[in-house]
Amino acid sequence: MLLVIDIGNTNIKLGVYDEDMLVHSWRMSVKVVRTADEIGIMFANLFNSKSIALDAFDGIIMSSVQPSLNYTIEHACEYYLGKKPLMVGVGIKTGLNIKYNNPQEVGADRIVNSVAAYKLYGGPCIIVDFGTATTFNVVSAKGEFLGGCIAPGIISGLESLVNNTAKLPRVEIVKPETIIAKSTVTSLQAGMVYGYTGLVKYIVEKLKEESGLSGIKVIATGGLSEIVINAESEKIIDVVDRSLTLKGLKLIYDMNK
Repeated sequence: MLLVIDIGNTNIKLGVYDEDMLVHSWRMSVKVVRTADEIGIMFANLFNSKSIALDAFDGIIMSSVQPSLNYTIEHACEYYLGKKPLMVGVGIKTGLNIKYNNPQEVGADRIVNSVAAYKLYGGPCIIVDFGTATTFNVVSAKGEFLGGCIAPGIISGLESLVNNTAKLPRVEIVKPETIIAKSTVTSLQAGMVYGYTGLVKYIVEKLKEESGLSGIKVIATGGLSEIVINAESEKIIDVVDRSLTLKGLKLIYDMNK
């Protein structure tokens, strides 16, 4: 079995592959103050809930946008699982040609998602990851990572608004019936949902226009992609794959094992 780990800004995503099948997945909150023992015990409890032995893994692969957590989780994997993770980073085979001024600046999550989208759905494609930040990446039909852009995530935007105003409350991110809202709660919901949808739609259109690529697909990952689909009658996103990152890690592991 293979353990895949994606360390994001808000969550740590874990996936267990048995051959080519993703059989289990979990999310853990990111807390940089956890020790390697705390992480190892959490791993043990999660695996035990599915009757997975700690020595069952043939390999581990990890991507991270939290450098401060890397050593801790690597140590937990080595001590509790008996395996050192393969890190997604400089020098690892991805199958993509990174057309970036400095390829080392590209976040591991962006590369992993782009690998999965290109390998599973073909190119050219635009990959949109709805996370703490919303990332947009463009991959050509030849497997070239052309770049993209980064915008705030919808939850990050809402938190910033609430934390920097005196009277605006935290609200559930749901689509209101109309954009002309008649309460503070629905006004916030309308502004966040329709404003965010407009941001995504405009950026996707500009990426298509500037890239000049024909027949380009838009692949989205992250639960908040449903907000854009539900708020916009004209289709912006072609495919939603919430396990895209975990699938990308498996593909990269197979290229490098």
